Amino acid sequence: MAQLPILNLALRSIANRKTTAILTVMTVTISVMLFLGVEKIRHGARASFENTISNVELIVGARSSPVNLMLYSVFHIGDATNNITWESYQTVANAPGVAWTVPISLGDSHRGYRVIGTTAGYFEHYRYGGERRLRFEDGHAFGDVFEAVIGAAAARELGYEPGKKIIIAHGMGRVGFIEHDANPFTIVGILAPTGTPLDRSIMVMLEAIDVIHMGGATGAGAAIPVDELRAMDLTPEQITAFYVGLDSPIAALRLQRAINTYREEPLQAVIPGVALAQLWSIVGAAERTLAAVAALVVLTGLISILTAILTSLNERRREMAILRALGARPRHVFTLLVTEAALIALSGALLGAGTTYGALAILAPMLETRFGLILPVLTPGLYDLAIVGVVTGAAAILSFFPAWRAYRNSLADGMTIRL
Repeated sequence: MAQLPILNLALRSIANRKTTAILTVMTVTISVMLFLGVEKIRHGARASFENTISNVELIVGARSSPVNLMLYSVFHIGDATNNITWESYQTVANAPGVAWTVPISLGDSHRGYRVIGTTAGYFEHYRYGGERRLRFEDGHAFGDVFEAVIGAAAARELGYEPGKKIIIAHGMGRVGFIEHDANPFTIVGILAPTGTPLDRSIMVMLEAIDVIHMGGATGAGAAIPVDELRAMDLTPEQITAFYVGLDSPIAALRLQRAINTYREEPLQAVIPGVALAQLWSIVGAAERTLAAVAALVVLTGLISILTAILTSLNERRREMAILRALGARPRHVFTLLVTEAALIALSGALLGAGTTYGALAILAPMLETRFGLILPVLTPGLYDLAIVGVVTGAAAILSFFPAWRAYRNSLADGMTIRL
């Protein structure tokens, strides 16, 4: 018996109780799926936020909290506390060391999709996912006052194509009760999917925002022929915020301080990376709680292995006694139970990891296009191998107690058990 391969014996023992083993493996599979799924989506959400905007040294808006400025100017969540004057924007844009600026004007929408008033520089300087540039899936950038560019998700969900005329409404409601219907816009371009809030946005010329509000902030707009509008000075009086690119990123702190102490009006400049760090510090508690819940589910799966072994011990006392009678030493019985637990956990962990990657590979395109959530590279890595190893090792350790009990059972106790 000393030479009997324990692994082969453990496999045969599991096969003999296949119903219990399958249920236990399924429990571990589901727990590992949940844990890895939560981790992948959690890291994907963080990566998506961090990759929403790149190549921007500063974001400038009215004075508020850095997180709020970041949320409404980049992620299109919430609203600005105030606008900033065009004169202040020009002062910063002409400051030494400033390479480029892109102004944006917010506050309007179309059927619940955010409308961004901006310049052609937006398509030139905006970067996401590192250094990826915006590109057009169909059409081109706007070049006239009442031309619009629409994001990929908005175009798909609304069924819009180049040439479609749309009406912009005041505010951010799904239903526009105050529409600027005197000035319809024509879609001339559809952006390729980016996995950012731009996918659910509509971009128009900055001057167009002022034109549609000529009848007042909530007015219908200006029923003026386009030729006459082109001849007019349409320089806006106010904008919501603007992005700043510098000749050297080293100058960001100096310019940020100058903007934050600007005396003409209360402005605030934030460094995107710093604002994102503050954002994650706010949501960090919820993120850690979610990870803890997933870890507890894995622990539940491991305990199910321990429970299955403990509940079967009494039924297996005769089996252990027979093994002892055939020459198995106590350590062989101990090793057998530990090996069974490790094999069940390993099977469940591998199946859970494989199922997780399969599910994420199927759901990744939908998550990116519908929710702007870009998942990390969907290939197993050292982290996943570590999780499989930890689950397998933890199951083996938890099985020490029932294995010790089986180790302590005497040959006589096993052979004389009452049926």
